[in-house]
This record gives sequence, C-alpha cells and structure tokens, in this order.
Amino acid sequence: MPAARTVRSASSLSPSRTRGRRRGRAALLSLGLLALAGGLAACSPVETLNRVVPLNGITVERDVAYGPLERQKLDLYAPAGVKDAPTVLFIHGGSWEGGDKNQYPWVAESLARAGYVTAVMNYRLAPQFRYPLYVQDAALALKYLHEQAGRVGGSGRNLFVMGHSAGGFNAVEAVVNERWLAEVGVPVSSVRGVIGVAGPYSYDYRDFPSARAFPEGSLPDDVMPDRHVRRDAPPHLLLVAENDRVVYPQNAVNMEAALKRAGVPVRRVVLPRLDHVTIMGAFARPLVFLGGTRAEVLAFIEANRLR
Repeated sequence: MPAARTVRSASSLSPSRTRGRRRGRAALLSLGLLALAGGLAACSPVETLNRVVPLNGITVERDVAYGPLERQKLDLYAPAGVKDAPTVLFIHGGSWEGGDKNQYPWVAESLARAGYVTAVMNYRLAPQFRYPLYVQDAALALKYLHEQAGRVGGSGRNLFVMGHSAGGFNAVEAVVNERWLAEVGVPVSSVRGVIGVAGPYSYDYRDFPSARAFPEGSLPDDVMPDRHVRRDAPPHLLLVAENDRVVYPQNAVNMEAALKRAGVPVRRVVLPRLDHVTIMGAFARPLVFLGGTRAEVLAFIEANRLR
C-alpha cells in the first residue's frame, strides 16, 4: 500500500506555488490539446498523451490478429488480476481513411485503470476498402473478443464497443444492423452496450469528401446506422460535443430517435464546451477536467455490465 500523502487545499499554498500549479495545469492542457489536434484531426501520433499515461501494471499484447489481413489487428490491454472483467473494443476515427491503433494507448489506459480489459483495433481503410468492409472488421474483432477475452481476464459475454467519429459509426452499425454479428456468429446478447462519441450515424455523405468511404451509387438508406436498427440491440450511449463543427449533433438526435422507435434503451448526452477533438481528449485521465466524457462512459459501462 502506498504511503499516505498530506493533502492541502489551494488556499494553504503560497501564492507562488498556487500560480505554479496553475501554470503546470495550463501547460499540460496546452500540450494535450496540441497533441490531440494533431492526432485526432490529422491522424499523427498523439505522443504527448501517451507519454503522460504510463502503462505500468497493465499487460499489453500488440498486433494480435483478429483476421488474416494486414489491418486486421488489435492491441490488448489487461489490468492485473482481473477475471471475467467487462471487455471494451475501441474503434478510432479518421474519416474512414486514416488513424491507427498505435495512437490510442491513452484511451486503453483510461479504460484499463477502471478495471476493464480493452482492445484497440485497426480496420481496413477507404477509399481502397469501402463500406461495409470496415464494419465487418469491427464484427470480426468482436468475434475474437467473444472467443478469446477470457484468456486475458476479460469476458466474451460482457462486451462493450466504443468508437469516436468514424469509429463511432463503425461501432453502432456493427451492432444495430443484425447482419454483421450474424455473419460472424456473435450473439447480440454478448454485447452489453454501445458507446458512440461524436459519430456520424445519419447524414448524406454524397455531399462530403467522405463519400469515398461508401460504395459508388449507394444511398444513405443503404448504409446509415439509423436506418438499420434491430429491436434486440443493447443499450446505447451517444455522446455529443456542444461545439462540434465536424460531425453535426443532429446525427445523434436522429440515431436516438431511431433507437427509441425500436424500443432500444438509449441515452444521448450533450457535453458543454467540447468540440469534435476535445470530446475524445477529455477521456484521457490527465484531461478529464475538460469535460465529462470519461465519467459518462464509465457510468454507462457500470450500469450495463454483467455482475
């Protein structure tokens, strides 16, 4: 057990030490946001956050194959001593054309410190690989976890899937459309919940460059998750950034309405002051002061996990 520390309020510190702490916090915020702006928006490595969230006490297995192709790999993060723990699959964003699992140890660390086995996956990228291939990759990764999570202390019957931006689309579509889990033989009952963070679930991609991620000549009715909701889908948490100018909040409004029409439990939360980047950045433990992303996700998992 670590030694106890004396905790002092800010009022008990000298003005110079108080200013120093504020400067340190501001510096961390600046470094974190710069890294996030590069990593989440432009898909470059998020080195700063990964440096300040060490993985001590977490067992990491990298480049575990969930399928035969080059991008069909995931990294596993397992807290020490867990058994039958909730198991979370995280799917990165990047407009379906970029992003890599190697950018997101800080997401896995945040989940693992809460006691969850975590997988961060890669998937095939557009425009070479268009819908539904990247969604089928998500289903394959869930199949791997359904069968193998117990090997690292997780549970294949206690699965959650979480995605940011394009990854949020993949996470929701892989579960709400009954086709994809059926193709890989995963019972929907093994997925306890779906978490979409600023996901584009309901839009006309033909008006945007992201049309390259979808089949030529296809229509939104063919591919958007809000058109595909199965009635036995698990509960959903849809997180929205108040100041998102990349993925419009109406996507979550439409997705929520479709889930409610099907009788699927859903909670839509608009997080104040956050934008498309910082809504995910606030999930990092050093940056939770930015907003409520992490608190909402952990509360949702705890409310829906098997005991």
